[in-house]
Amino acid sequence: MITVAEPVHGEPVEQAGAGPAPVTEPPIDTSTLFAQVGFNRLLDLRREFAEGGVARLVLQARPELTNNFHVLHGGVIMTMLDGVMSSAALSKSGFTRAVVTIDMSTSFIKPGRGRLVAHGQAVGGGRSVCFCEARIEDEAGELVAKAMGTFKYVDP
Repeated sequence: MITVAEPVHGEPVEQAGAGPAPVTEPPIDTSTLFAQVGFNRLLDLRREFAEGGVARLVLQARPELTNNFHVLHGGVIMTMLDGVMSSAALSKSGFTRAVVTIDMSTSFIKPGRGRLVAHGQAVGGGRSVCFCEARIEDEAGELVAKAMGTFKYVDP
């Protein structure tokens, strides 16, 4: 038999079987994942903006990031495109999910030199995947490369 105790001097009394209050998890925030990627720091790749399915990254080309033609290495270009599209996908989810790249198609248009700006946008998808497009422009606003990618949403 369980009896209910009366409060003494207005203080609440714990009742048998009540148990501890449920623990609530803090809200998930994946907005800092980009800064946690060591390769982004190594390249000095900067995210200027990511909100509502749109993102922008910038990179200043430097000699150690170039290929034998003294232009930005294609792997760096692809990293920028992947990073800006994943940032767009993350921001589309309100930074409540993480993403992994499951497909990416890239077209190289011209050599990358100087300060480059990557623009990415989520263009479709649903609860489990996000389709994105991206482009990189040089300081003159000319197209350097473009890409399309598919990103799978995963729990962080």
